[in-house]
Amino acid sequence: MATMTTSITSQSLPLRFSFSIALSQSHTFSAIPFSRRHLHLSRRAPSLSTISAVQSDVLVPDETKTPTFWALNAPNLNAEAIEMDRVTEAELKENGFRSTHRTKIVCTIGPRTCGFEELEALAVGGMNVARINMCHGTLEWHQKVIEHVRRLNEEKGFAIAVMMDTEGSEIHMGDLGGAPSAKAEDGEIWTFTVRTFGLNCPERTITVNYDGFAEDVKVGDELLVDGGMVRFVVTEKIGPDVRCCCTDPGLLLPRANLTFWRNGSLVRERNAMLPTISSKDWLDIDFGIAEGIDFIAVSFVKSAEVIKHLKSYIAARSPERNIAVIAKIESIDSLKNLDEIIIASDGAMVARGDLGAQIPLEQVPSVQEKIVQLCRQFNKPVIVASQLLESMIEYPIPTRAEVADVSEAVRQQADAVMLSGESAMGQYPEKALAVLRTVSLRIEKWSREDKFHSTFEPSTLLSSVCTGISGEICNAAAKLANKLKADALFVYTKTGHMASLLSRSRPDCPVFAFTPTSSLRRRLNLHWGLMPFCLGFSDDMESNLNRTFFLVKARGMIKSGDLIIVVSDLLQSIQVIKAP
Repeated sequence: MATMTTSITSQSLPLRFSFSIALSQSHTFSAIPFSRRHLHLSRRAPSLSTISAVQSDVLVPDETKTPTFWALNAPNLNAEAIEMDRVTEAELKENGFRSTHRTKIVCTIGPRTCGFEELEALAVGGMNVARINMCHGTLEWHQKVIEHVRRLNEEKGFAIAVMMDTEGSEIHMGDLGGAPSAKAEDGEIWTFTVRTFGLNCPERTITVNYDGFAEDVKVGDELLVDGGMVRFVVTEKIGPDVRCCCTDPGLLLPRANLTFWRNGSLVRERNAMLPTISSKDWLDIDFGIAEGIDFIAVSFVKSAEVIKHLKSYIAARSPERNIAVIAKIESIDSLKNLDEIIIASDGAMVARGDLGAQIPLEQVPSVQEKIVQLCRQFNKPVIVASQLLESMIEYPIPTRAEVADVSEAVRQQADAVMLSGESAMGQYPEKALAVLRTVSLRIEKWSREDKFHSTFEPSTLLSSVCTGISGEICNAAAKLANKLKADALFVYTKTGHMASLLSRSRPDCPVFAFTPTSSLRRRLNLHWGLMPFCLGFSDDMESNLNRTFFLVKARGMIKSGDLIIVVSDLLQSIQVIKAP
């Protein structure tokens, strides 16, 4: 494991830095001097005073000298020249840096939240990513939702990203004849069929999308709907129809996933033969590319090759758009190839509902934690999804167990948590969002106060995955920020890489990520602790800092004397600055 120590000579400016990197392996390196392009402090930066190793192993600004570097000579700058999230802006002004929420929130959009006003309410409540589920709705309906989100971003200053979730090729139910839901009671007989009925579906009849369904199931098999939310036992087979008795009653939702078990084991031979991306999925992906969405979540990923194939397809169809691909981990096949899938993807989603239908329930918590840890190791954002506040589909408050579940995901420091049916068709979408936000804030505060988490230390296994210098600089910057109790970290990034590395280190203070493009700003809004801003900047870091301090101060988001740690992928530099 690499450790980085800083030494400085301060007889006169310019200051010179050298870094020593010592490895715990058999290889050793002598002190490696870095040129000014790697580690840079402006000639007019606030002067630094050395302190002994007994006091600290970092440097702090010398407060006895007056910094003049940040004086602005009547700049012709407009505070509106920076794009920022108005909710975050208000939160910073009212509660300060330490009270901003770090865990991001993904909301599934459905009939209850598809209007402009409803989407705005979710945005004000803390939604960072709007998820559209291609299992439901028409392309025209989804297009309207995307238009509303884009309008919110343009008119209200939000940075809400759009995530399209593909349907996948797994076995699932039909549309319930157009009904929004149906209730299955204990002991009722329902018919599952591969026949097509359209809107004139007989009572207690469910269509299935898999033509071989009636052939594969056997009398006595158990059918699990939506990961076990409703359970049936097969009692009879009549041609294309399968008659089943409900043993665990519950609410049936359109296009819910179906799995069947035999003698206590999942029947998955046919599922394994189905393609990950169906013909319908490819049409939906073309639609998403044309609409300029930010993320594509791929359902039931079985191997890294699927992710690589999709990414190459996106690059060929739309070279100018950098759409991120999220791998949904929700099957046994995903777990078998977990490392390779996460490395190939741009992020992962722990889809616990379907995953819990394929592995023993008691294994779900440990699998969730493993996926979260792996994603952090590989520097990929991770979303914990499915049934976080399931009871709030019908009730205005969650169960205490659900609150504990959300708390655990936040404690594990997942990048984001997700609402599904709670926000798509639940009775209380705004209240469910408020619960996620409130619980996240409290657990994050507790973690900081009790020093529950430690600064990230990249493993030697990942030296070829994450760039060494950038990773070490960001980890050192996060440690420095924690040690000095900095008010914020500033990162200037054209690719998002340095910002994501800072997020991976999970610093105590928020990270202001400045990027020149709105699309990158939206994608960064999925990463833990990042506050993305759209700001045009040059290769002149001195000019960038002058401009940034003026604009952010003009909006009241920082004040004179705030301690800021600055990093950049332009110069790969670390700077310690007090706001003028």
